[in-house]
Amino acid sequence: MKSNMTDMTSGSPAKHILLFALPTLIGNIFQQVYNLADSIIVGRFVGKDAFAAIGATGSITFLFFALCNGIGGGGGIIVSQYYGAHDDEHVKKCIFNTGIIMLIVPLIFGLTGFLLAPALLTVLGTPETIMNDSVMYIRYMCFGLLFVSLYNFISSVLKALGDSKTPLLFLIISTIINIILDILFVCYFKLGIAGAAIATVVSQMLSALLCGIFAFLTNPYFKFRNDNIHFNPHMCYRIIRLGVPLSLQFGLIAISSMAVQRIVNSFGTIVVAAFTATNRIEQLIHQPYTTLGSSLSTYSGQNFGAGRNDRVYKGYKTGVWMMGILTVVLFISMQLLGRFITSLFVEDTEVIRLGAMGLRITSYFYFTLGMIYVVRGVLTGIGDALFQLINGIVEVIGRFTVPILMTKYMGFGSSGIWISAGIVWAISAFTAWLRYYSFFKKKLILKKETQA
Repeated sequence: MKSNMTDMTSGSPAKHILLFALPTLIGNIFQQVYNLADSIIVGRFVGKDAFAAIGATGSITFLFFALCNGIGGGGGIIVSQYYGAHDDEHVKKCIFNTGIIMLIVPLIFGLTGFLLAPALLTVLGTPETIMNDSVMYIRYMCFGLLFVSLYNFISSVLKALGDSKTPLLFLIISTIINIILDILFVCYFKLGIAGAAIATVVSQMLSALLCGIFAFLTNPYFKFRNDNIHFNPHMCYRIIRLGVPLSLQFGLIAISSMAVQRIVNSFGTIVVAAFTATNRIEQLIHQPYTTLGSSLSTYSGQNFGAGRNDRVYKGYKTGVWMMGILTVVLFISMQLLGRFITSLFVEDTEVIRLGAMGLRITSYFYFTLGMIYVVRGVLTGIGDALFQLINGIVEVIGRFTVPILMTKYMGFGSSGIWISAGIVWAISAFTAWLRYYSFFKKKLILKKETQA
């Protein structure tokens, strides 16, 4: 069996980004099928209250997943830089030490989430009608946190090495297993929301184990010698120094999402269900942008490690025009198909109406959403840890303030929830562009007169 690694430090930037992005996009879409399968099956076969219960847990589970995955992402960035510099020894050391960290961190956060689930849901003002189901769902997700984190760690390392095909393979396998188990546990065994949670945890476990075994068998960087297998404090410090800002950024976004969820919960179960549906759809909408950002991160990391700053800049420009094309396609799709897509989740006409309206509103802001991912991908790849924290703080401030202004003080009611989401994207995109201009364009790209 051979590895699928790719060296991106030479050749066409557009070709590298596209060839890397396509498997990653398919993989990201399949990953969202996890959520869609749970939501559609629960919404259709258990009811809108159970569907709302899953939605009410989303920001909390995202918080714990994000805190873990940020550390793994930091290790992946360092791997891409060492790989671009052809420093094989340090690539292996980084993989091993990141693996140690990723065995410890998820256990800590998983236990924390399990214990604090009722308190967190109470703080969010979760309706009593869905409280018990929400607590149960979070606790099952905490059991699966270790497997999700290990899979994402292995996936981020493989992608840092230019291999986006192997993670895709095992995502497809685990997604198929997840859907089969969802149907079996929910539809036939009548286990309700617990059945959907169990199906997700089992499929995540298989995804992590199979991907890890395959990486060990096929990728030379996962074959360690005795001198690679030791704890390296300096390496762990580098991983944590870069990973913690990533974790904080995602953690702050998750906390701000919890603040938004509290506002959503105040409007009752119908709005919670509509917001859950649009969230699930927008998670899918995010995937092309996420994929582009991930591709730019790997591309930028390898070329930055190789000292090819001119190629990093070309990658950024390529990313912008790719993002523009994506934005036009997604905008038209949501304007035309929003009501139909929302109706896949529930049959309640009011939920469908509100969900379709929300999708139309946010689609006007897709360009700003895309710019966030393009700039974030480039800056993450070159190791700009400070930007992650800055971006997270800006988004938190926006999510805490704008939804309150839109829903409570400016008279938009529940529609203000979706309007505020678009405004926060716009604010975050502008901040990201300012960081790109000041840090990247001025400090990393060689001046024309210097190149002459």
